[in-house]
Amino acid sequence: MIEQLKTVFDPEIPINVVDLGLIYACDARLLADGSHRVEIKMSMTAPGCGMGDVLKDDACSRVQTVPGVSEVDVELVWDPPWDQSRLTDAARLELGLY
Repeated sequence: MIEQLKTVFDPEIPINVVDLGLIYACDARLLADGSHRVEIKMSMTAPGCGMGDVLKDDACSRVQTVPGVSEVDVELVWDPPWDQSRLTDAARLELGLY
């Protein structure tokens, strides 16, 4: 699931949502039919970000392609607020923050 989320990019920043630290949780739960429901909590770099719904829908559709996943729920959360400490080293390098 994380590998699929790494294919979701913020159009304003050419870095994927995982390396940006926007994914706060990604949990799979086994359903009675043997498939999985995936629940994702993600944030945006700023509460006023107009791309929230686009990124949410993209994350949902990408994770839905994982074999065995039948349901995906992506929730936008704002607590704790995102900050640069959530960036991976790869994202920091890409953004020139090293």
